Amino acid sequence: MLGLTRETYLLVDAGATIIGLILLITRFKIHPFIALTIAAGFLGLTSGMATDLVMKSFQDGFGGVLGFVGIVLGLGTMLGKLMAESGGADQIAQTLIRTFGKERVHWAMMLAAFLVGLPLFFEIGFVLLVPLVYIVARRSGVSLVKVGIPLLAGLSVVHGLVPPHPGPLLAISVFGADIGKTIFYGLIVGLPTALIAGPIYGSFIAKRIPGEASPELMEQFVRDDVDTARMPSFTVTLITILMPVFLMLLKALADIALAEHNAVRVWMDLIGHPIAALLVALLVSFYTFGSNCGFSRDKIIKLLNDSLAPVASIVLIVGAGGGFKQMLVASGVGDVIGHLAVQASVSPILLAWLVAAVIRVATGSATVATITGAGIVMPVISLVPVVNRELLVLATGAGSVIFSHVNDAGFWLVKQYFNMTVAETFKTWSIMETIISVVGLGFILLLSLVV
Repeated sequence: MLGLTRETYLLVDAGATIIGLILLITRFKIHPFIALTIAAGFLGLTSGMATDLVMKSFQDGFGGVLGFVGIVLGLGTMLGKLMAESGGADQIAQTLIRTFGKERVHWAMMLAAFLVGLPLFFEIGFVLLVPLVYIVARRSGVSLVKVGIPLLAGLSVVHGLVPPHPGPLLAISVFGADIGKTIFYGLIVGLPTALIAGPIYGSFIAKRIPGEASPELMEQFVRDDVDTARMPSFTVTLITILMPVFLMLLKALADIALAEHNAVRVWMDLIGHPIAALLVALLVSFYTFGSNCGFSRDKIIKLLNDSLAPVASIVLIVGAGGGFKQMLVASGVGDVIGHLAVQASVSPILLAWLVAAVIRVATGSATVATITGAGIVMPVISLVPVVNRELLVLATGAGSVIFSHVNDAGFWLVKQYFNMTVAETFKTWSIMETIISVVGLGFILLLSLVV
């Protein structure tokens, strides 16, 4: 290792691998799925992992992401296709445009994502709402990025800061925080943060990168030949699309209000699981967006089959991003960076943010950053008992969303759906995530002055 310590070597190795990955995609035009697979293997071998663990770690990371995200993408894409073909998505888009006007429709997208995303995983909210981005952009004439960044900001803020999302929920248990106060403080911090990172930054960056819609996805999500007489109403569309949200909220309420082995809670844990909730909504949509709109059974089956082709590449890339992330975790890079951050002499809230931020940059996972960061910081926090535990949860969550880049499956999800280059994704999505993290930290520090 040429005199380098193990920790320094791992940091240099990870940095070189990430630079190489970017060059493979941008300079040599290698497909991101192949480039991510090569980069993961290279990092595993050069970091000193046993050869029999290299591909196993990649496989575990790939399967770990797609075991959830792959199913969610499949169900969500089918639901989105039926909503688009029936005209339901058009109903929502036209209602938003009429209510807010074309000049303010991007504010409406942020608020819709913020509310819908409260009980939803980021990926679920994304696949449910991304058809609206395409349709609103087409109908209003507003650029794809100006409409899309506010939606992404709304979803990302609640994912990082507000329970019942897994990261904040687990940080609450580690720090011993109060869930009710955390939700309340999270909303106080989250809404202005989403406004700044979403509509305000989105309007700024859209002047430089307006975005060019994918022709395949535009054809899938936007229909100009919809039979308006058979189009589902706004109310029916909203009930169908919000059904997963409602079921997951019921599950969260049952978990709070009922005993662990209560029969109602047991069943709500099943029905309110994200995959089950999406499946229920899809089954309901067979009527609301299908037979109720005059579609035959054969037509519905054909639409479902057709919906999956455009996302096949996305699924592979997202899975490979998960594999690369797992390689960073397995090689020990995340642990090295996390412990370096602990050695810095800063306030507990700043420390919680810093540790989560560096682990996020190293591993690409907001949830891993929150959970690992909370575990690393907790022994330090125990020495400062007067610190507000709820704000520690929020600070950890804010740090966990900073600068999403090539080791984050969400980076590739956004890149592919918004049809951007790697450089454009950095300037839009990655910077937006960093704004959420830094601005969120600022509001948390302000809040710490009064609570």
